[in-house]
Amino acid sequence: MRKLYCWLLLLLVSVFSISPVSAQKVGLVLSGGGAKGLAHIGVLKVLEKNRIPIDYIVGTSMGAIVGALYAAGYSPREIEEIVVKPDFQNWVSGQPLEDKVYNYYDAEPTPAALHLRLAVDSTLKTRVTPKLVNDVTLNYVLATMLAPAGAISGYDFDKLMVPYRSVASEIFTREKVVQRNGSLSDAVRSSMAFPLAFRPIRGLDGRYLFDGAVVDNFPTGVMRQEFKPDIIIGVNVGDVAFSKYPKDKDDQLLTSTLIFLGSNVADTVSVGKNGIFIQPTLGDITAADFGKVKQLIQLGEQAADRKLDLALSRIPRREDTLALQQRRREFQNRAPKPEFSQITVQGLPRQQQDFVRRFFQKNGSSYSPGDIEEGYYRLVNNDFFNNVYPRIRYDQKQKGYVLGIDARQNSNLTTDLGVLLSTRSMSNFYLGLAYRYLNRYLYTVKADATIGRFYNGARGSFRLSIPGRTPLYFEPTVTFNNFNYQDTGGLLGSSAQNTQLQQRDVKAELQVGLSPNFRSRYTLTGGVFTNRDRYANTADISSNAILDQDRLDGITAAARFERNSLNRRQYAVSGRRVELTLRGVTAQETYEPGSTAVGLSKLTRNQQFVKVDLFNEQYFTFNKVDSVGSRVNAWGYMFQAVATTQGEFATYRASLTMSPVFLPLPDSRTLFLDRYRGTAYAATGLRYVRAIVGSLEWRTEAYVHLMVRPFERQASNELLAGRGPTFSRPYFTAMTGFVYQTPVGPAALQFIRYDDPNHQFGVFAHIGYVLFRDRSLD
Repeated sequence: MRKLYCWLLLLLVSVFSISPVSAQKVGLVLSGGGAKGLAHIGVLKVLEKNRIPIDYIVGTSMGAIVGALYAAGYSPREIEEIVVKPDFQNWVSGQPLEDKVYNYYDAEPTPAALHLRLAVDSTLKTRVTPKLVNDVTLNYVLATMLAPAGAISGYDFDKLMVPYRSVASEIFTREKVVQRNGSLSDAVRSSMAFPLAFRPIRGLDGRYLFDGAVVDNFPTGVMRQEFKPDIIIGVNVGDVAFSKYPKDKDDQLLTSTLIFLGSNVADTVSVGKNGIFIQPTLGDITAADFGKVKQLIQLGEQAADRKLDLALSRIPRREDTLALQQRRREFQNRAPKPEFSQITVQGLPRQQQDFVRRFFQKNGSSYSPGDIEEGYYRLVNNDFFNNVYPRIRYDQKQKGYVLGIDARQNSNLTTDLGVLLSTRSMSNFYLGLAYRYLNRYLYTVKADATIGRFYNGARGSFRLSIPGRTPLYFEPTVTFNNFNYQDTGGLLGSSAQNTQLQQRDVKAELQVGLSPNFRSRYTLTGGVFTNRDRYANTADISSNAILDQDRLDGITAAARFERNSLNRRQYAVSGRRVELTLRGVTAQETYEPGSTAVGLSKLTRNQQFVKVDLFNEQYFTFNKVDSVGSRVNAWGYMFQAVATTQGEFATYRASLTMSPVFLPLPDSRTLFLDRYRGTAYAATGLRYVRAIVGSLEWRTEAYVHLMVRPFERQASNELLAGRGPTFSRPYFTAMTGFVYQTPVGPAALQFIRYDDPNHQFGVFAHIGYVLFRDRSLD
């Protein structure tokens, strides 16, 4: 009994002696700060490395995101791996992921720089949707990454791997909203909805919540009220209030301070007397510098290292590393199997809900994550729904996840505007309109026009879209093109023969398209067309000369495969584009000679031919990360092969105007180059792009093409066409210059070399997209 009493006494002494340390609870507060919040990851890495425990987390804005990932069972190293991936830049900037833009709704790229979404209701009232960061990818990524933790915790934030709170605000009442339960991704997304940047999310209670930085960017008070920790570690990457006006450095602080003008500033003493305040030294890094991921994480580590001795002395308790890893694995292993049992839709009439659900096709009795992802990105690429928000929740009864789609009919009318300004007389203005009506199917009426001196064009279409396992659409279209080559020769001279040329075509066709997967589309088209080319046959002509006219009227049908994952409409630096087209033509040619066609008579004859066109371009991008962030360094290549059974037309010039053309550079369509036109050719090229400063890029391209049996003037009559040797000599094209991405399109200055005696060297500058509609037989 004496021994037993001794053991009990020792046990009591040991319990009372160690309980203050073992019971010590640590709360981590992470502030908002946009991109600067990535420094929180570096702080987490240092805390875990040095076995400093984290018992509770409270975050605002970017701090809410990093904190939620940690609370959901992601390690600091895993969080770092997520944000250093190139895809992360697309999530936060709103750029679509390379393989997640659906060609089912994408037709031809347009030169529009401004896209306005309008909503017209039954009373003809309109409202404009403001331009915010496109959040469709970010919303889906957050929902899928945080769904397992939500299911494990039963949507109670106290039951996450680390108990967690996020702070948002109710903008109309200016109330602070502490989010304790529900969807973890909703809590994060609401906390980061900074006004005029990210759109707010309507909660299940019907309220819109905004960024918590508006009311509490450094929520140490929330930490005390919710968890009552023994010690607080506060990490602030937002503004702090200065004790007096910083006269010596107000200019350098101005930019970053304005971004958080409406934000609550950090109280540096709010962590308490025994707390640890960490303020990373971020210099001139702003809230928008998401490209400086690695630098920001490193600065977070350095800031935590500076306070490490203080933290170790004030927090004597240590977290067992192996036990933490085991606890993290056990938490993650409790996640239900990633299968979806149901799709629900809210915010739309019943028939429109049925339309939305048809985007999601399941294999067997449940939807796989791949089925959900494909259906979601099909849906959000439709302008008819521009407020699509995904919610993923686990249903215990159904033993599967439920995807809830919150959508609004918010864009039945859209307007597109674009302007091209150029050093040549090819500037133009673009206007596009579209109206959509959704019942059982989606009906879209579109019209657009381009007005300029060199190019005028218009197009009108009506599309019936049918979603399903293989999305299908039917689209009758009428297209008009008019090219006038006068005065587009460039700064260094041109030939009158190559500028006295006008090309006009009109086509009415029916297109049937289907898209079995992302970025790919198969189309069948058939229709009638009229081509009219007017030209001079000689280099020296008088002002009163009458041009030749060659018409081609007939029918055409084509089958095409397209795959396009380029990141830009023009001057891409990543992705791939592949097109394969087979076209058949049967038509009647009608030729009327002009004053430069001495000895030729009016001619009418039939033309029948088949054309095959294969085009491929691809880029390999290497993002170099240095002290100023991520810089693009990309290589690319292209290949094209065209072959047609097209024969000679009435004259040598007509044979060229009706032939396929190699267009290696943006300005190639604006020049008529004899050596780049023919019935068969093969071409290849290399491209190199390097970012210099910010969005300014240096771009160099070089191409070689070879003509097969090119057209030549007949020896007996130079007005008529004959065939040259089987293969021409290789022709060389090169361009080097600078490209800068502006809000109204790319601005470029280019120095160009064509292998053509009339356009050998040139200088070309423009701002806006140099894009034209396809001609009738392209």
